[in-house]
Amino acid sequence: MTRRADEDELAAREAEALDRAAAARDADRDADRVVSPLADADDRVIETALRPKRLADFVGQQRVRDQLSLVLESAVRRGRPPDHVLLSGPPGLGKTTIAMIIAAELGTPMRITSGPAIERSGDLAAVLSTLTEGEVVFIDEIHRLARPAEEMLYLAMEDFRVDVVVGKGPGATAIPLDIAPFTLVGATTRSGLLPAPLRDRFGFTAHMDFYQPAELEIIIRRSAGLLGVTLRDDGAAELAGRSRGTPRIANRLLRRVRDYAEVKGNGVVDRAVARAALELYEVDEQGLDRLDRAVLDALIRRYGGGPVGLSTLAVLVGEEAETVEVVAEPFLVRRGLLARTPRGRVATPAAWEHLGLTPPEGSTGPGGLTGPGMPTLFD
Repeated sequence: MTRRADEDELAAREAEALDRAAAARDADRDADRVVSPLADADDRVIETALRPKRLADFVGQQRVRDQLSLVLESAVRRGRPPDHVLLSGPPGLGKTTIAMIIAAELGTPMRITSGPAIERSGDLAAVLSTLTEGEVVFIDEIHRLARPAEEMLYLAMEDFRVDVVVGKGPGATAIPLDIAPFTLVGATTRSGLLPAPLRDRFGFTAHMDFYQPAELEIIIRRSAGLLGVTLRDDGAAELAGRSRGTPRIANRLLRRVRDYAEVKGNGVVDRAVARAALELYEVDEQGLDRLDRAVLDALIRRYGGGPVGLSTLAVLVGEEAETVEVVAEPFLVRRGLLARTPRGRVATPAAWEHLGLTPPEGSTGPGGLTGPGMPTLFD
């Protein structure tokens, strides 16, 4: 029985290692794009200076802000730590910023770590056993926690206690260790991967939505002021429209356009300068970059709009199938330019129009996906 259990544990660790390696590959592929929602080293340095420090200064996510304000204010009045908080949503929308704001509003210290960094239960026990009362623990990518650490977290969140296992085999003993009451803030881009027992232990769950262009304009103007960039209103509007609804992308585009304005212009960012700079970086009016347009171009010009299989599409654009599926497709689907169907990927009439082409006759219908070559309910 012990040998079988060891083999199962080894297999589980190998599977987790493969998942981490795949996630790292996806991050490396996406980080090279100027419209990537993932943060690189430069982004992390700049974002530290640009993050709002208080909930009142946070732009957008009005529903989340209102709900969180009530949770925090009631906790402060009671003099007790608030419920554990789970923040979900795509990368670049401000989950880490809100976690830092929670600690600032409570006036408590904050520990920051991530799911991939906690490989064993002992790593988590080392963090939790040194907490002070009321401290905030932020775990980014909490869905990637190792299983032993995840199971230890259940008890810590509920009873503020961890069981440290000493020894192995039949002689192993669990030593209960009380820890100070704390507030866990977990962030995830894939809430569906969280096991139900962990998800149920969060008293407050918030989903972060993409931002509206008007909200991004406010963020861009605020960042320009902090970075000392002379920004015109039409320049802010141009950047906001190409930022994919993501503040991190908006701030990155602002820095790239600032560089262009200082080298090629007079340092002032207006609409003309923003358009010229973003054309240089191959970011079009809807925020599509080279890879996005290559996918649409191959789908429409080579195969008449599809349906086309993912592997075939990947060969046409010179990328791996996983890159196309994980990096390019989510935004194209969200913009209504691409549809995933059982028969393959299909370009919508909006995609034809975006490339300046006329959709074939009969290609427009309910949802924009009916007509010749399109799958129907009975396919």
